[in-house]
Amino acid sequence: MTGVTDFTGKVAVITGGASGIGFALAQALGREGAKLVIADIEAGALEASVRRLGEAGCDAIGVRTDVGDRASVQALADRAWERFGAVHVLANNAGVATFGPTQAASHEDWLWSMRVNLWGPIHGVEAFVPRMVEQGAGGHVLFTASFAGLVPNRELGPYNVTKAGVVALAESLRKDLRGTDIGVSVLCPMRVTSNIDHSYRNRPEELGRNTTTYSPEDLAALQGRTLAPEAVATLVVGAIRRNQLYIHTHKEAEPLVRGRAERIGAAFDQAL
Repeated sequence: MTGVTDFTGKVAVITGGASGIGFALAQALGREGAKLVIADIEAGALEASVRRLGEAGCDAIGVRTDVGDRASVQALADRAWERFGAVHVLANNAGVATFGPTQAASHEDWLWSMRVNLWGPIHGVEAFVPRMVEQGAGGHVLFTASFAGLVPNRELGPYNVTKAGVVALAESLRKDLRGTDIGVSVLCPMRVTSNIDHSYRNRPEELGRNTTTYSPEDLAALQGRTLAPEAVATLVVGAIRRNQLYIHTHKEAEPLVRGRAERIGAAFDQAL
């Protein structure tokens, strides 16, 4: 089987790893015996997460990283190889969200979303994957996209667009890594307990300070449960072992994804 089935002694790099899905995945992989490189833009949260992992017996380091900055991601890769001598699992997990009607999104909303959500994973591929191929030890690349990358949500235009791009990036990389013993997965969750609704806290000042988020009414109208990140992390570990391309978290997303596929298929009735 292509990819990673045993995490004992393997090295995992996780961006956005100080909270939410990223930190839960770090805990899950640490329990499996992996060595951890946690990357995050929030220095305080990063320090706290590494301390918690160390207290749990994990071999973990933290590297403050801005995934939207190619040099910062390259430095993360250099630090991972310098400290552990290899990287076997790369989790491109960091992400942000802006809220509001697509037609009202500012240029800065688009720039920030593209910078983190799409350029971040692209930088991860650039900095890590060629070296993972060269080391010849197999591995796995995980992308955290979203259900919104498969079925767009209202008032999340930049998020929808960038997460759809992440899905396409994962699909493309999976095809192009055939024969390398490196697997690829893309995680497409609905709501998971995290800080993403308040990701504006890390938005650069030069890109504005849009603090719009979901209202209580908006949250109440959302479809699907809100899952705990720990449950999602357990699901992800199993999917990596199976080298499963698409990782769905919510069964209630299935009719929505199938409905979109049916609408796409029905449009062929008018094709030439």
